[in-house]
Amino acid sequence: MLKDTPCFLPLYGKKSRSNTLLSKLYRLALPLGMLSTAMTAQADELEITLPTLNVAEYHAPYVAAWLADERGKRVVDIAVWYDTDMANNEGEKWLKDLRMWWRRSGRSASMPIDGVSGATRRPGTSTIALDGRFDDVAAGDYFIWVEAARELGGRETLKVPVSLPVKQTVNASAEGQHELSSITLHMEPAQ
Repeated sequence: MLKDTPCFLPLYGKKSRSNTLLSKLYRLALPLGMLSTAMTAQADELEITLPTLNVAEYHAPYVAAWLADERGKRVVDIAVWYDTDMANNEGEKWLKDLRMWWRRSGRSASMPIDGVSGATRRPGTSTIALDGRFDDVAAGDYFIWVEAARELGGRETLKVPVSLPVKQTVNASAEGQHELSSITLHMEPAQ
């Protein structure tokens, strides 16, 4: 079995016992190392699910997600989805319809926010990777807020609690009524 496995170590003598042992160990260690990496992989993520609405004229909602402290003060912007393709940055003028986010962060933000801003999403589930996003945040209890507002539609906010740094697996979700179907937070403790 190991005999047919290619080895990328130089062979300095076909009969060398140490080379043979080293080759076998290398051949075993590489797959085992890859396996252990896969087993300890973390997936810190926020899922936002937008509903399919049966309306005459549908416009994809603007959505903002942010981390806030217990008093509601914004700590980190996670995502802001808006119409980034409109001429002359026209899409930015409607960001104020995300009222809660606008008051806490938006009005003082210079759009687009690198690594945060993006285009609106259609109905379905979108996943935002959170790995390393909160590394510089002080220890404490927080909420992840998600707000959605849609032209010719409504506005809705949802929140889920999270304590940082994460010491045990977090699986938190909240169900929406109109503009948001649900939000789900999954975080693992750092290894």
